[in-house]
Amino acid sequence: MTTIAMLGEHTSHRTFPPTRRAAPVAALQKWQNRLLEALPDEAWQRVAPHLERVELSAGTVLYECGNAVNYVYFPVTAIVSLLYVTKDGASSQVAMVGLDGLVGTSFFKGGETPSTSAVVQSPGGALRLRANWLEQEFNRGGALTDVLLRYIQTLLNQMAQTAVCNRHHTLDQQLCRLLLMSLDRLAGSELVITHEGISNIIGVRREGVTQAAGRLQRLGYISYSRGRISVLDRCALERHVCECYKGAKRPADRSLRCAAYA
Repeated sequence: MTTIAMLGEHTSHRTFPPTRRAAPVAALQKWQNRLLEALPDEAWQRVAPHLERVELSAGTVLYECGNAVNYVYFPVTAIVSLLYVTKDGASSQVAMVGLDGLVGTSFFKGGETPSTSAVVQSPGGALRLRANWLEQEFNRGGALTDVLLRYIQTLLNQMAQTAVCNRHHTLDQQLCRLLLMSLDRLAGSELVITHEGISNIIGVRREGVTQAAGRLQRLGYISYSRGRISVLDRCALERHVCECYKGAKRPADRSLRCAAYA
């Protein structure tokens, strides 16, 4: 049985400072994040001295739309939602980043400010790096640049799949996709989430989320109680989910494998 916990109620747009916990460079291992794991040893040795371990609380806003990005984050046990926020405060997730990737890719576009906000969905650890240092390394070319370019392509693919999913698939399928994507981006299997948190991520009314979760629970796929969702049958969720889940997962897995052996 897998328990999932996520972003709590009304935390999407409040800013909390991450709690820093220093870790010596020797203690940082590139396998803690799959994107870093794909780096050749030489590139890793250049990056490692500049990384620091931080702990991120649920609801932490790492950056907001239109503001400069000072740090990039390689999640280890945290999950971060990239949200598009409207003028009236409504939000919808366009991508999710966990131990598979990097948060803060606006420097790929020449240092432009981001068009989304990055909010911690599930609390946990991350490796933090100054964005200006990574931008300089990216512009040098080489293995690091190749790995990051492969990643940005998978992130764009995930955004495209999310747009299609939100437009054409049922709320039940979207909820299955959210749960499966969250499981894929965690080293462990525990999370916390409220229906309000899910509604903020998917961009629908909370009542709709409650109804969808109720249907999945009656089918025996999940169990929901007091802000916790326990996945009872992952295989059933994978059968129930729309093609968007695998449509984003397969290219991402393939890209990381290719980057690791490039």
